[in-house]
Amino acid sequence: MVLELRKTVLYVEDTLIEGGRKAEKPFTLIAAAAVLKNPWAGRGYVEDLKPEIHAIAPVLGELLTAQILKAAGGGEAVEGYGKAAVVGTSGELEHASALIHTLRFGNHYRNAVGAKSYLSFTNTRGGANCPVVIPLMHKYDEGMRSHYLTIQFSILDAPAPDEVVVALGASIGGRPHHRIGDRYQDLKDLGGTNA
Repeated sequence: MVLELRKTVLYVEDTLIEGGRKAEKPFTLIAAAAVLKNPWAGRGYVEDLKPEIHAIAPVLGELLTAQILKAAGGGEAVEGYGKAAVVGTSGELEHASALIHTLRFGNHYRNAVGAKSYLSFTNTRGGANCPVVIPLMHKYDEGMRSHYLTIQFSILDAPAPDEVVVALGASIGGRPHHRIGDRYQDLKDLGGTNA
């Protein structure tokens, strides 16, 4: 089984003004997405997904990580990170999950940016032009709310019913004018309750 890649998409958003106030520095969101043929499409129920996962997920992880790093200017620039997959309407949610919920995919990105926290994610089913939604969190610290972010974009012609969109997301910086505190202050205020 080989990767049948139809196209890649790079999405970059720079925010200069937020809430009517100029950002201290431009806040950047980046997403790199691959549109590929669903390797299980047209085969009915497939019990063992591992052969395709092992063949395709590492290639996608390497490809998308390289695109993020190039757009960000290197792994050290990436602060927030996450992943997503959208399977076309003829596929199973398990097909979307299979390609991103494996260390063979995610470790390329984790290692490249020196991350310690887990990769936040979404895996959904949708048709062409559906939203690709990538939740982000800080690569070192899950409790930093300044980096609780979401990248959302769409691809006009993807996924087709027999395709999957797989994506990685990154932020350079946190939300401009962050002022809601972090998880640790809440824990302190609540007397150590983990909520």
